[in-house]
Amino acid sequence: MDIMNPDQRNKYVLNVSCPEANGIVRAVSDFLYQRGATISEAAQHRDPVIDRFFMRVEFEEVEADLPSAEKLDEDFLPLARQFDMQWSFFDVRKRPRVLLAVSTHGHCLTDLLHRWSSGALPADVVGVVSNHEAMRGISEWYGLDFYFLPVTPDTKLEQEQAMIDIIKNKQVDLLALARYMQILSPRMCELMAGRAINIHHSFLPGFKGANPYRQAYMRGVKIIGATAHYVTTDLDEGPIIEQAVERIDHNFDIEELVQIGRDAECAAFARAVKWHCEHRIIVNGNKTVVFK
Repeated sequence: MDIMNPDQRNKYVLNVSCPEANGIVRAVSDFLYQRGATISEAAQHRDPVIDRFFMRVEFEEVEADLPSAEKLDEDFLPLARQFDMQWSFFDVRKRPRVLLAVSTHGHCLTDLLHRWSSGALPADVVGVVSNHEAMRGISEWYGLDFYFLPVTPDTKLEQEQAMIDIIKNKQVDLLALARYMQILSPRMCELMAGRAINIHHSFLPGFKGANPYRQAYMRGVKIIGATAHYVTTDLDEGPIIEQAVERIDHNFDIEELVQIGRDAECAAFARAVKWHCEHRIIVNGNKTVVFK
């Protein structure tokens, strides 16, 4: 019996969200078994407050040829209707196309680019968009197209339309806001719903505006953190994907707080982007289920 080369196998992820009911796991497993799939990873979660069930299944072909994701999706429809499911099939071999957006602080950008270039991020980064020129050099050093889109209050709509054109032309799956210090319009938020991830310090809403780390220092905070979340029309209040925290004390000066905060931002942002690209996140209302 010939065993297929692992790199040549069709590999898929199925994400499911539905009301809690008996028999869901068995029904999904039977569906995959009948098509010759071998399950390599599976995880489930039940939200007891809203009585909703979540499931992620990673599967592949070993001895049998699996159909395409489109065919699987079509065949799955009767089962999905039976359990009132929201579902998606993803072809693992099709790497998500990621567009990075940045302003002048490049720590999250350079961290993510290093992970991508070293193979740690399962995605294809297709370019960098910025309203400043500061990150052009590092972007082009990595061989990426750099799109300089300056913006003023009077040109914001035109600038954002230019970004939308890039997203469409590059067939972008995920917009990763690596400290992009512009508020996205409701139109952009709706266009990229569930496909745009932002990162910010976790002092919000405590210390808004300029110099949040100085404000935190003057208040003697004991924890510094960062939050990665999906972008919504509610500023910095989208479904949280990941958070990172570090304990501090009176011995740290403002510059040390800034550096610790940036490290936390890099860690939380990279994990969130990676999990999204691995199809490990299911949005559950105003929060997320993350199958790590």
